[in-house]
Amino acid sequence: MASSERTPTDVDQIAEGWVDTLVELNPGVGTYIGRTTHDDRLADFSPEGHERSIAATRETLAALRAAVPVDGVDRITVADLGSELELELERHDAGLHLRDLNVIASPAQEIREVFDLMPTDTPEAWERISARLAAVPTAIEGYIDTLRSGVSRGVVPARRQVREVAAQARRIAKPDGFFATFTGSASADGADLPETLTRHLGAGAGGAASAYGKLAEFLESELEPVAGEHDAVGREIYALQSRQFLGAEIDLDETYEWGIEELARMVAEQEAIANEIVPGASVAEAIAFLDGDPSRKLHGTDALQRWMQETSDRAVAELAGTQFDIPAEIRTLECMIAPTQEGGIYYTGPSDDFTRAGRMWWSVPEGVTEFDTWRELTTVYHEGVPGHHLQIGQAVVNRGQLNTWRRQLAGTSGHAEGWALYAERLMQGLGYLDDPADRLGMLDGQRMRAARVVLDIGVHLGKQRPDGAGVWTGEYAFEFLGQNVNMNEGFVRFEVHRYLGWPGQAPSYKVGQRIWEQLRDEVARREGASFDIREFHRTALGLGGVGLDTLRTALLS
Repeated sequence: MASSERTPTDVDQIAEGWVDTLVELNPGVGTYIGRTTHDDRLADFSPEGHERSIAATRETLAALRAAVPVDGVDRITVADLGSELELELERHDAGLHLRDLNVIASPAQEIREVFDLMPTDTPEAWERISARLAAVPTAIEGYIDTLRSGVSRGVVPARRQVREVAAQARRIAKPDGFFATFTGSASADGADLPETLTRHLGAGAGGAASAYGKLAEFLESELEPVAGEHDAVGREIYALQSRQFLGAEIDLDETYEWGIEELARMVAEQEAIANEIVPGASVAEAIAFLDGDPSRKLHGTDALQRWMQETSDRAVAELAGTQFDIPAEIRTLECMIAPTQEGGIYYTGPSDDFTRAGRMWWSVPEGVTEFDTWRELTTVYHEGVPGHHLQIGQAVVNRGQLNTWRRQLAGTSGHAEGWALYAERLMQGLGYLDDPADRLGMLDGQRMRAARVVLDIGVHLGKQRPDGAGVWTGEYAFEFLGQNVNMNEGFVRFEVHRYLGWPGQAPSYKVGQRIWEQLRDEVARREGASFDIREFHRTALGLGGVGLDTLRTALLS
């Protein structure tokens, strides 16, 4: 994917300036992409901080609208960045920042999670960590002020989310919580840190933990009593959130009906494979059979991490140069056990200079100690190669054509997660899921993604339940997901809370896959016998992260 250098244009300069602005306003963005200049600070989550961000958004949008694109690369940047900036202004007008609280992707998690990506190999790195720890109380106070402002305007999150995030904050605030554990083992390449620095780290960890305790107290005593009783956000907010996560506008009612049909198709495919595993067996019986197979089981997170790494390394080695372009810079993917126990599996991209590799993170819930390889094989392909790591890493490699925003910050969940689900099916076609057990595991994930299209749209739009027994509720969501996934209670609980508090995100995976497959099929139809699937992938991934409407225009126009 490496390419010749392209002379930067006025549009590129605006996009680069926007990245600089984002890093200045939210230093966590800089940490994410490997810029350490502001690693001693955190974002201003107060109402005043938000207004500064919105003012910068308006200024950048005005400059972008006045710029004249000189080529196709510029036209994509103008379309995609312009759409993102306009959507951010719409979200501001809707007051979404005033109710920005959920179990997975709100400032309550962002403030803590940024420490996961910070270098820890030198005393200087720990000095920056110490300074950032000292900034946690102010960041939390600003966030509380914003939520209080929402209360005064009657814009509040759902009560269920408030309770769950309060519980997360209580865990972080414990004397043996994240901050104490993180700093308690601090060293630089195994060597002890200076005593003064160690003392400052301890004080910073204590202050950060105390701040999370204050957040929990605010949530429990002030916000929960006035929080929303209903989980649903309604059609207007949901449509806005759906556009944010897809970078495309879809017919929500048609998508709900498609989701029901897709779920039925996944169930039928699972049932057929269950019969291959144990003739005459139901899906549940086939799963029970596989769960009882000791050869497919891992014990403990150390074994899980080793298996993840070995599986990823093998896929990269075998696919590089045969099915996909995998540049040397991204042939390393680090598989990590996350330092939290909240649930979820996620990917973080490489830094722009590749000094930090792309990483796959697994946040294992407390009490979960056994893992089944047949369930998780496709997860490694989803997060690694040819999934997120190939997609995001190749955009970073493509420095000669793409500005920093296009390489590292552009794109949507629908684009990235849709590609990752698309990649799972690719691996099936390439023979990596020939074992019926592994195919059943892949379909288990695909069935879950189809189920949450139905669940997410159903709950938030108040649709009729698929079984005809009334209107969707948050309570029914737990029952419905439990019927359609093979997860323990902890995973189901976390997943449903995520969907209820982060509307529009969960369906973006399966809807994104649908759009990726539609685009591939349309390009194949147009090109006929000359269609080359490898070239299609090369062209599509060469664009970097984009919204799905932008992807459609780029591939079909």
